[in-house]
Amino acid sequence: MRVVGQNDKKWAGCRPPGGARIGLAVLTLAILAAGCGRSGTEVVPAGGQQPLEAPPARALDSYATKLRAAHAARVAAAKRWGLKKVPLTAPPPPAKKPRITTRKGFEVDGHRRLDLPPVFTTVPTEEKVVFLTIDDGAEKDPAFLRMMSELRVPYTAFLSDYLVKGDYGYFKEMQDRGVGLHNHTLHHPYMPNLSYARQKREICGMQKVIEKRYGKRPALFRPPFGNYDKATLRAAKACGITHVPLWNEEVFVDRWEYREWDRELHPGDIVLTHFRGREDWKGTMPDMIRRFLDKVTAEGYAVGRLEDYL
Repeated sequence: MRVVGQNDKKWAGCRPPGGARIGLAVLTLAILAAGCGRSGTEVVPAGGQQPLEAPPARALDSYATKLRAAHAARVAAAKRWGLKKVPLTAPPPPAKKPRITTRKGFEVDGHRRLDLPPVFTTVPTEEKVVFLTIDDGAEKDPAFLRMMSELRVPYTAFLSDYLVKGDYGYFKEMQDRGVGLHNHTLHHPYMPNLSYARQKREICGMQKVIEKRYGKRPALFRPPFGNYDKATLRAAKACGITHVPLWNEEVFVDRWEYREWDRELHPGDIVLTHFRGREDWKGTMPDMIRRFLDKVTAEGYAVGRLEDYL
């Protein structure tokens, strides 16, 4: 039996600077609008072919205006929250989801035979995208919710009931803004110390809490401290869990920590942080997000939504 912990070590192509993706879309639309003409309803191609019906110029103008307005709002938000650059826009979700497998060295005995949920730290992708995940639920900072909504940065939350039950409404507001809420157990125990039955109570119990409070049973589970054993994964599967994402980097207010020896970001990396404030950190959650976004943006990475890839 193997116990795995958080201390275990071990776009192909170019992306324009922040906002350029939207700028290209606007430029394309402008060209189309110019080609159509504001008063005509047809475009007559060369060579005597039949006329082609042109898209309504007003509709194109309206869409382009909305794109420009959305980009301007994001630029203003980045400035308001003190970011060095506007965060890059994530690529569209893959039409075909990548095949997720357990990272080498993170298997438990009988992992494949028992068809246990995969344990992984990186999503297979060639896109320069990383995934932000936030654990537990101790800090409930309204400024954090505003910041993430204004910047339109996706993230995934892993919740423990003993911390979130003081304000279920805070996380409901988070869910209403499109954030996935997932399982981090009821009481955040060190799972390998518990029997299978107790581990199952911790995981299935949190499944029931999230379903009751937020209307949907999670598919993702993260064991506290990143520690698990065979019983943990068996219990998770019995409770309806399909994936067990860990992380490759962890970001704090004042530093980053890395699992890999090269201490670098990689396409598809999962980044961990926590719901924490000044009582635990030398700053606030917006301070932490500022450090996170400044680094990933400077290195050419966008932030994607983890659930879109699973």
